Amino acid sequence: MKVLIAGGGTGGHVNPGLAIAKYIKQQEQNAEITFVGTKKGLEAKLVPREGYSLETITVRGFRRKISFDTVVAVKELVQSFFEASKLINRLKPDVVIGTGGYVCGPVLYAAAKKGIPTLIHESNAFPGVTNRILARYVDYVAISFKESEKYFKGKGRVVRTGNPVRQELLNADRQKAASQLDIVQGKPLIVVMGGSRGARKINETVAEMLNNCFKGEFNIIFSTGEQQFETVKSSIKIADRYKELVKVVPYIYDVDKIYAASDLMICRAGAITVSELQTMGIPSVLIPSPYVTANHQEHNARSLERDGGAAVILENDLNAEALYNKICSLISNRDALMQMAKGAAKNRMTDSAEKIYSLIQNICKSLKTGKV
Repeated sequence: MKVLIAGGGTGGHVNPGLAIAKYIKQQEQNAEITFVGTKKGLEAKLVPREGYSLETITVRGFRRKISFDTVVAVKELVQSFFEASKLINRLKPDVVIGTGGYVCGPVLYAAAKKGIPTLIHESNAFPGVTNRILARYVDYVAISFKESEKYFKGKGRVVRTGNPVRQELLNADRQKAASQLDIVQGKPLIVVMGGSRGARKINETVAEMLNNCFKGEFNIIFSTGEQQFETVKSSIKIADRYKELVKVVPYIYDVDKIYAASDLMICRAGAITVSELQTMGIPSVLIPSPYVTANHQEHNARSLERDGGAAVILENDLNAEALYNKICSLISNRDALMQMAKGAAKNRMTDSAEKIYSLIQNICKSLKTGKV
């Protein structure tokens, strides 16, 4: 089987594709899997690191205001359709999968028009415009949140699979992970992640909290994003007696160990992050990004909050004292924290990659029998 996976821009678009790719490889060792993205997206680092081939096309998103960038984006969009078509003609994939990002538009549309089996995966509770458009052309729409079903037509083609997460998360062991991390034993572990690119408001707030509020109550692993790492790290000035409790890093690659050992996560509410929290049953304080299309992160966050698995702080309400007080109130009540863990795991789906693979098989079989 030849598989082409389109997805890029952020880890939330790339990591589901990697999880699907790994599952396909487990089932079909001879499967040829190629990713398509852009040179500037996180896929340029993550995909080769996992040993997969990455092809690139030229495409970018549209700004809401008309500007010179809009003209360039339109030009690149037209170019991307030609590039996607040529790429598909050269690779001749048996199936094309879209996991999110602007790159999906031209690639999935071109594949569908050529009669190649196609599937898109919508990770968010509120679907993006690209996927809502592509849904008219593809064979299956795999969704993660029940709330998103109403935005797609064709019940038979819309299937709730959940968000595929990395197998390493499913196999992670808490005690083993904690022993492998350089943390002070006997104290809770708080993990802060603002996303693959970092989140300036979260970074500034956590740095201020460490400087002005922190009294050594917990371990903290603080991932800033690579672009903001040096600035944030240099701004943190804490007493020497607390330094062994604080780890500031640009990016977390071995996220399975960090998740497994953590007692509480402080993070954005990207769809994959929420699904990973559900998979691992980890309590969280979610700070949805207000800068995303249609405020979809707050939709994701509220879904987990309704299950009792998260506390939500909107960015406008975020400050060092409020965050510090929330962390301390949660870690000081182990029973409440355990209830949050149960709430986080309430709607988890651990077989998402398997379900998506099953849909892929259905499409390919249907094509052979002429019943697509």
